[in-house]
Amino acid sequence: MAYPGDPLSEQHLPEAEGGSIVVTHTSRYAVRRWIALELRRLREAAGYEPAQAAERIDKTPGAYRHFENNVRLPSGSDVEVLLNWYGRPERVPFFRQLLRSAQRTKDWWTDLPVTVPDWFELYLGLETGAARISIYEQFIPGLFQTREYATVVHHAGERQRSDHEIAAKVDLRMTRQDILTRSEEAPRVRAILEESALRRTVGGPQVMRAQLHHLVELTKLPNIELQVLPDATGAHPGLEGAFTILDYPPEFEGDPGTVYVETRRQGLYYDEADQVSDYRRVFERLQAQALHPDESAAALTQAAKDT
Repeated sequence: MAYPGDPLSEQHLPEAEGGSIVVTHTSRYAVRRWIALELRRLREAAGYEPAQAAERIDKTPGAYRHFENNVRLPSGSDVEVLLNWYGRPERVPFFRQLLRSAQRTKDWWTDLPVTVPDWFELYLGLETGAARISIYEQFIPGLFQTREYATVVHHAGERQRSDHEIAAKVDLRMTRQDILTRSEEAPRVRAILEESALRRTVGGPQVMRAQLHHLVELTKLPNIELQVLPDATGAHPGLEGAFTILDYPPEFEGDPGTVYVETRRQGLYYDEADQVSDYRRVFERLQAQALHPDESAAALTQAAKDT
């Protein structure tokens, strides 16, 4: 199901003088991942083996594999040699601009007094650079949580943590939400939320009422589309678990997107085209079964009154 303004193709990256692409919001994690995927895709399309690519830029096969395995960023000169060899010289300026951006960008979470595990650092980087975020959740998504709601959730799930540690984790979650209202290139966020999440009184009526009012206000933002999936839907394809699909700006040519699934201990990433397509089909089916965004906003308002 699609609504007006939904297609990702409608989003465009700004151009600097001379026609070079300006990527305003990205991170070294997002850049490294995309360059790894694109180098592999272009090499395979050109019909070369990894060992041949390594030899072309005077690297060992192991060192070259680090570029395609999302371990290390290549140099601008190595990228230029490879892209010219692959018959794609027109992509050189964009790759170089991405590399410069990754080298001078400081990831925002490094200033926060919280230890972020490597597997979640990757997600934070990809989320920062996403043009569209599609979420299916069985409770209030982190991007939509109020501070009070998030604090209760963290205390419930991490009882061994001190109040100071919990506060730092909540600060991280609150800072993540800045992407929703950033002045340039705010991502389009589509979220499908289980109706049961609206009736689960997290933190007591006052906390829950404030959370529901916050959701109502979020639905008024032009880049956010929220749908409620009624309990009456019964069995549906989302019962297997929550997930998030990240799509990147159109200039990230050939990128299938990323599916992120989080467990209590780690985050799982799927970025093969068939894997992402499978989750897209599930998301589209859930969209069709959920209430229309306007009906969902009314349901949220009523839930706040009833809490």
